[in-house]
Amino acid sequence: MRLVPDTSVVIDGRITSMIQESGEYKGATIIVPEAVIAELEAQANQGREIGFSGLKELQELSKLAEDEIIELKYVGERPSLDQVKLASGGEIDALIRNVALEYEDAKFITSDIVQSEVAKAKGLDVLYLRPQIEEFSPLTIDNYFDENTLAVFLKERARPVAKKGTLKESRIVNLSDDLISEYELRNIAQEILERAKRDSDGFIELEKRGITIVQIGSMRISIARRPFSDGMEITAVRPIVDRSLEDYNLSGVVKKRLLDERRGIIIAGVPGVGKTTLAQSIAMFLSGQEYSVKTMEAPRDIQVPDHITQYSALEGSMENTAEVMLLMRPDFVIFDELRKNIDFNVFADMRLAGIGMIGVVHANDAHDALQRFLTRTDFGVLPQIIDTIILVKDGEISKIYDLVFEVKVPESMPEDDEYISARPVISVVNNKKGESESEIFKYEGETIILKFPVSEEEVEEEGVPVEEIPEEDISLKLVEREIQREIGRFTDGPVEVRMQNENKAVVFIDDKDVPAAIGKGGKNVASIVNKLSIGIDIRPRSELPVTPESKEEKEIPEPEVPPKSGGNGIEIKVDKKYLSIFAREYRGKIVDVFGGKEYLFTATVNDQGEIHMSKNNSIAMEMIRRCNDGEEIRLRPV
Repeated sequence: MRLVPDTSVVIDGRITSMIQESGEYKGATIIVPEAVIAELEAQANQGREIGFSGLKELQELSKLAEDEIIELKYVGERPSLDQVKLASGGEIDALIRNVALEYEDAKFITSDIVQSEVAKAKGLDVLYLRPQIEEFSPLTIDNYFDENTLAVFLKERARPVAKKGTLKESRIVNLSDDLISEYELRNIAQEILERAKRDSDGFIELEKRGITIVQIGSMRISIARRPFSDGMEITAVRPIVDRSLEDYNLSGVVKKRLLDERRGIIIAGVPGVGKTTLAQSIAMFLSGQEYSVKTMEAPRDIQVPDHITQYSALEGSMENTAEVMLLMRPDFVIFDELRKNIDFNVFADMRLAGIGMIGVVHANDAHDALQRFLTRTDFGVLPQIIDTIILVKDGEISKIYDLVFEVKVPESMPEDDEYISARPVISVVNNKKGESESEIFKYEGETIILKFPVSEEEVEEEGVPVEEIPEEDISLKLVEREIQREIGRFTDGPVEVRMQNENKAVVFIDDKDVPAAIGKGGKNVASIVNKLSIGIDIRPRSELPVTPESKEEKEIPEPEVPPKSGGNGIEIKVDKKYLSIFAREYRGKIVDVFGGKEYLFTATVNDQGEIHMSKNNSIAMEMIRRCNDGEEIRLRPV
């Protein structure tokens, strides 16, 4: 009897199983096409685990041939480089079938349904090996797990270790004092791949050069090898908790949000705290409420019943998956782990299309999660995308936030400043307390996220006694020093920093240093803001509040009131505190201000078309002098 296997059955290892377990194939001649070897070699050179698995099977066949149990032959032409590149189009499969056609009495063996149908059309005697649905014996890697094991880490030349415990408390423990060899890991990896091929509940999720990710039941297994890693490594993770939504402490609030049309929900938390488990519980709850629920995952990690379909990236793109999903019209979509820019854009587009979206995001807190959206989404549409943020910590729902959109004066802005006007504000409201914990708004063209000071009650809830908190936060002092250092690069005189809160600072410098610190078009201060991630308001020292320790107070003469109009349609006004420039046609723009033909400074026109500055600083006094001398004040967009 002559048998011609194709690449698929060589990879899954069933040729040797058929020979050893069934007496009818003993003494058979196994004819292996050179095209099979070329394809396996190409896969192994690319670091793909299936290539190594196939080569291992050929080695087993060679041993059977040495023991004279079978006869082994390698025949046919080796494919060219172009044919290997076109393997997905069927070039290699055609070469393999041609070998089978040369032997009229040969049986062609494959587990590829397309290859099977084409071979039958060619008149070949085909043995199609269907995926096995039988009970499987435990995998070797299963022996490293017990009921308290969260993950197992196996690496060559290292001791096997495991993470054990719960989501709240876990520890790394040694499983053995013996080092694992690369040979042992290769055998474990081959066993895993064979199971993924045969088990209807297993599949290869991702395979790239040096990395293969396999899902078998609830276990996700990553197989890494050189050049991706510095040595062969197998990491297996499985959930040990199967929870329903009712098991969570704030489940009633979550259910209400899901059922009252608030359908833009973000689940946030650091890696490994139970975000995916909560998303799984929400999927089960929504399905039980007779909603159509789908998931979008890469890799597919949520454990849900068969009636909830799980989708991965179509042709490598979640954008393609979203297009298909919109045609299916589900009520809710669980989007597990938003990472890339396209993921956030897809989430926003699907939510604006009317689909209920539950997204999982890695973030320390709700504000960090919002920051990840704000860098990719317009401020004005954020409340339409996200209604609720659920913060997960140690496997439990820690806090729930609601996003409230209002037009008002931000609470964090000075109340006595008559030039601060109402504007769109997104308040991040703690659902339990009904109080805002932060605000998001536009200020001089920048999107600002300001957190309110932590209350004593909230500190006590976190388990830190109030008396243990120092009155002067050392971290703010460090920030002050960093700001002084950065601003000092552009100034000659002293720099004094007053921290308003952890997100905003007011910097007082000599009047003559203000233009240099701000920079043309505001580029200097903007670069510092981006580097330190803190709002900076630069003011001249003439505006520095006078303290009792001041040696003497300088009297600043009251300047004369300048003309009420400047050039090119602008108006200039002076009151007791401020000099104001009104230029409504330049709303939201950065402009250079000129006195006659001489450049004076650069400023940002606010959303109301106004520029304000203290009338006592040197620039304002210079503008007043020039206006009194009859010079034209002009603005030019940067």
